Amino acid sequence: MSLVKKNTVFPSLLNELLNTDWYGGLEANTPTIPPVNIKENEKDYSLELLAPGRKKEDFKVEVDKDILSVSVTSEKINTDLKEKYSLKEFKIRDFKRTFSLPDTIKEESISVAYENGILKFTLPKKEEALPRPKRSLDIA
Repeated sequence: MSLVKKNTVFPSLLNELLNTDWYGGLEANTPTIPPVNIKENEKDYSLELLAPGRKKEDFKVEVDKDILSVSVTSEKINTDLKEKYSLKEFKIRDFKRTFSLPDTIKEESISVAYENGILKFTLPKKEEALPRPKRSLDIA
């Protein structure tokens, strides 16, 4: 990895001008990619993707050639034009995340569950990737 110093004056000035909420509210500068936690255990990997406010039917999960992809494409919500909002911050955003799977994963045994706003993946390891017990050797 190489470290390169970037000129941050011009981009930060643009961000300040373009992302400022001129009406005195909070900035609506939320990320469009949900955060992920990845944890390795002895027998598997655990991947948790934070996506609250969704239904399990909203997710499209695919595994193809050692690539795990998770995406959500939302339908536009019809808003009643008769209602007048003082403030409207709810936004439904589409996203797609892809992950490269190591060769040590059993792709056919991957399981997925969605509960409490977290999409949880269990990625089991292949037998050859599991830790082997100690064995003692006899001296001849």
